[in-house]
Amino acid sequence: MRTARRRKTQWGCVVVLLLFAAVCCAAPAGNAISAYVALKTGASADGGVAEGGTAADIPPRMLTAYKKAVQQVGKHVPKCQGMRWPILAGIAKVESNHAVGRNIADNGDIRPRIYGVLLNGSGAGGNTTAFPDTDGGKWDGTASGERAVGPFQFLPSTWEGIGEDANGDKTADPHNADDAALGAAAYLCGNGRDLTKRAQLKAAILQYNHSNEYVSNVLGWIDQYTAAAKDPDLKNVTGKVRTVIEAALSQRGVPYSWGGGNASGRSYGICCSPSGKSGASIKGFDCSGLTLYAYAKAGIQLPRTAAAQAGVGQRIPTSLGSDALNAGDLVFYADAPGHDSTIYHVGIYVGSGQMVNAARPGTVVRLDAVNAMSGYAGGARLL
Repeated sequence: MRTARRRKTQWGCVVVLLLFAAVCCAAPAGNAISAYVALKTGASADGGVAEGGTAADIPPRMLTAYKKAVQQVGKHVPKCQGMRWPILAGIAKVESNHAVGRNIADNGDIRPRIYGVLLNGSGAGGNTTAFPDTDGGKWDGTASGERAVGPFQFLPSTWEGIGEDANGDKTADPHNADDAALGAAAYLCGNGRDLTKRAQLKAAILQYNHSNEYVSNVLGWIDQYTAAAKDPDLKNVTGKVRTVIEAALSQRGVPYSWGGGNASGRSYGICCSPSGKSGASIKGFDCSGLTLYAYAKAGIQLPRTAAAQAGVGQRIPTSLGSDALNAGDLVFYADAPGHDSTIYHVGIYVGSGQMVNAARPGTVVRLDAVNAMSGYAGGARLL
């Protein structure tokens, strides 16, 4: 673990303010926490999170490793309670971004290997203390000092004490996704923590990296993954509200497409978003394309852009907070909450702090926590 650690268009989900293109579904640079999770309905097999799909920003093989570790950790720490894959995903997101960009073999081996900075006290990467070599370069590739290794960034000295063989090859390798995830799960469990209790979860993360900022960052990711991994409870949702929500949920897993989506369903988008991402070859939805489609299923016609959609129905002020939202409401995000002309994003609230969301280029339609996007700007009630 680390020691410190524009296009203007009537079709794109865009509003223009003083020649600035505020883009629907592209979070502002200040957004510190977000998770992009696309889910499919399935039985719970991972310690209590009822989902059966993949997380859009997690390589599928890494997600498999996290879930496998949850299933195996009880053999190594029998008294551990509450280990869930979002906990491991939260750690790995901060430590290595889930090994994105590496090749992850079927057996879990990650290549090229992931190395942290050399912990020689130089200040690089936030390290101010020199750590002497403990493994002769076996795991960290250098005998001149220590550096963190693998997707969970263990120090070799720590790994030697907690490393586990999860894939049955008789070697506990921190550069193997399965082994590393199981080692992390065992380390977080300690002698038998109950990770369903927030205080004990915080203590586990603080042990992993003794930084309050680190704990807050990881907890944010855990909360995002957890919220996105749960299907909404629709048992008391009826009529047109249910029609809208089910229409939106039915599109989970459909790719984001800049300018994509209409009343008939997904469509090819346009070129190009301010970040240079084109939707022209992608059949899918952007944020307001998804809301337009879902409400059309209930016989309600919406304007095309997020900012324009804020002008339809009963406006729910930002000042009331997200607790004022009801299932089926549109939920908005703005660069300057309180000024609807700066709205850049829209989702559909489904209850329990969740929304159906087409977030940004490179993701898919999924469930997100309402606080997954920055700049909450209230909602609109049309039903």
